[in-house]
Amino acid sequence: MQFNVVFIATALLASASLAMSATVTGFAGAGCTGTKGQSFQVPSGECFSLGSGSTKSFSYSGVPSEIEFYISGGGHDSCTNGASLVLGGGSGCATAPTGFNWESLAVF
Repeated sequence: MQFNVVFIATALLASASLAMSATVTGFAGAGCTGTKGQSFQVPSGECFSLGSGSTKSFSYSGVPSEIEFYISGGGHDSCTNGASLVLGGGSGCATAPTGFNWESLAVF
């Protein structure tokens, strides 16, 4: 019986974490056009980084309350030193400012 309770609790926590995550997809062009990259699940409260890569725009869906986008290049990599764009929950597309690409994002 104790095993069943632990198993059910673990399954509920796993379900809750999936429900509190967003799906993001990178695109080579502005406005979520051009070559489509891989899609990723980003849990709420975490930073997602492309590492040494970058993308011109991100489509996103399932954002619980807010999503923050960080430009590529030095001081803003890996969700540091302030977001360049902050959008509300839900779904949409975010294009990096002219002359820049996105390197990371954070979901809340």
